[in-house]
Amino acid sequence: MSAADDTPPARRVNRGRGHSYEIDGRKVDGVTTVLDDGIPMGRGLVNWIANAAVVYAEDHWDELVAATPSERRRAMEGARFETSKSALAKGTTIHNLAMRLAAGEEVDVPEEISGYIDAYLLFVEEWQPRELLVETPVFNRTHRYAGTPDLIADLADGWRWMLDWKSGGKGIFPEAAVQLAAYRNAEFYVDSLGRERALPDVDLCGCVWLRADGYDLYRVDAGERTFRVFQYAQQLARFGRDPRDLYISEAATPPRPGAGRTASLPHGPANSSRARSAPEARSAQPSSEAA
Repeated sequence: MSAADDTPPARRVNRGRGHSYEIDGRKVDGVTTVLDDGIPMGRGLVNWIANAAVVYAEDHWDELVAATPSERRRAMEGARFETSKSALAKGTTIHNLAMRLAAGEEVDVPEEISGYIDAYLLFVEEWQPRELLVETPVFNRTHRYAGTPDLIADLADGWRWMLDWKSGGKGIFPEAAVQLAAYRNAEFYVDSLGRERALPDVDLCGCVWLRADGYDLYRVDAGERTFRVFQYAQQLARFGRDPRDLYISEAATPPRPGAGRTASLPHGPANSSRARSAPEARSAQPSSEAA
């Protein structure tokens, strides 16, 4: 950070209810965004999306009947996003309230999440986490991504864990392992003064599934193989954001007699790689002797 520029080289930028990450003044990929955009939906998620629309229709039937067809369609299409936002808000509320209670602060806990708070406090009682980093953004300059793990702590079993809190009704999904692999392979975090610090060594990664009736701690594979899955997902997510003309050229024009071999080649980014000459193309074909 220079004296003339107070912007840290790496930072999380909060914008209302959302946020983004920057390294050296340039926006980088967020871990959860990579997972959302780069990992194909499995059958379970497809079924969940369909079910979200059904549940929304059941709960908002009178409103939908009174709506116009276009309003009804938009409401049904947006049902899964509203459900996801609600679940995310619940998880954030549970985590924030539980942390305040664990610190000895008196807070009013809504009845509908009191069981989740009790589960969090039971985890703290049984595992005795000694917190090293709590919701601290981590960054990878080499692979241009960043994210915010929930917790790095030494637990009562003697191991140092990187943990993520989950409160969804269906348990822990494999994507959670990919998420934690990305966090674990971060190169540094930024402290409260904006200084880059080496990430603490982590022994194990896991998810704490908080429920109204208790909790479970699941270890996940956040090793090299899983991190490679994250890197593949990152490339697919970037592919989805790329402009069409990066891969598809303009339409080719029919060649004019005597115009030469390259006259019909279209212009544009999709034609940026060197086209092979006709002799090169022919030499690439299997010969009759080889056949």
